[in-house]
Amino acid sequence: MKKIGILFGVENSFPSALVEQINARNPAGIQAEFVLTGAVALNQAPLYAVIIDRISHDVPFYRAFLKHAALNGTSVINNPFWASADDKFFNYALARSLGVAVPPTVLLPHKQLPNDTSEKSMRNLEFPLDWDSVFAAVGEHGFLKPIDGGGWRDVHEVRGRDEFFRAFDQSRDLCMVFQKAVDFTEYFRCFVVGQKKVRIMPYDPHRPHAERYLNEARPRTLAARLLYRKMEEDAFKLCRALGYDLNSVEFAVKDGTPFAIDFMNPVPDADVHSVGGAHFAWIIDAVAELAIARAKSAPRIAGQQGSAYLGAAQTKSSPHQRSKAKKKPASAANEKTNSGA
Repeated sequence: MKKIGILFGVENSFPSALVEQINARNPAGIQAEFVLTGAVALNQAPLYAVIIDRISHDVPFYRAFLKHAALNGTSVINNPFWASADDKFFNYALARSLGVAVPPTVLLPHKQLPNDTSEKSMRNLEFPLDWDSVFAAVGEHGFLKPIDGGGWRDVHEVRGRDEFFRAFDQSRDLCMVFQKAVDFTEYFRCFVVGQKKVRIMPYDPHRPHAERYLNEARPRTLAARLLYRKMEEDAFKLCRALGYDLNSVEFAVKDGTPFAIDFMNPVPDADVHSVGGAHFAWIIDAVAELAIARAKSAPRIAGQQGSAYLGAAQTKSSPHQRSKAKKKPASAANEKTNSGA
């Protein structure tokens, strides 16, 4: 019997409904359950063909457990190696290289020294920082946010330099990015599953968290249909390049252009009380289908190097990987293939 495990924390509706949906489909030789693990031995064989991860970003033990399982053949959704290496500034740079519109963004050094560092650790850092160039690039109305944060923690909307520096003073030793605010007319959150399915959900980030997802709106005009198509294409581009099988991609729309605002969400919101019944039903159905498909093809080849899990090697190669492949001589590529590397 192949097992699909759900690893989760405080959330309730999504894990329970997903287990029920998978088991209700009664896939031959496959069963879903909540993950149960204790201490993990180095030579321990994985118990699960597939694990859907909803909590390891907050629990280092779970992250290490998932990496070990993936290395030994478990299909982990999402890739724990890539999720460990990802950050928002890289995401914005990647989006720009893919032709996805993003607001002007600047990476900032830490306000306070990180633990176990001193002023000597920062001898390569320009001082004083050229703040005029920062504001020239972004403007004075923007969002200051951690490079690897989530859930709107430590995010500040600032208007003017005084507000910016007050917020920056509160950032402690976090590494922050400063991003231009988009004066949007529409806002959407897209739930992407398996890099093949997307649910475009109207969303209002100004409302309380429990009221942000709006009723589904069908694109009726030609302009609306083209906008939805563009968001779908861009969401797929981003998730395929990042290697995420579950992700939410947020777009702020200004003058008909969707700007990608947030797409580092390997544990996207899927609670029925926030997304609403119709969106929730779609998410559960799509994730169940993905998990069952992965279980049928499991286990993956055990013993692969961890580097094999970085990037999008499991699906489509990234533009950077393809450009490197084109430059490689045919004889070298054949030699690598023949050697089994």
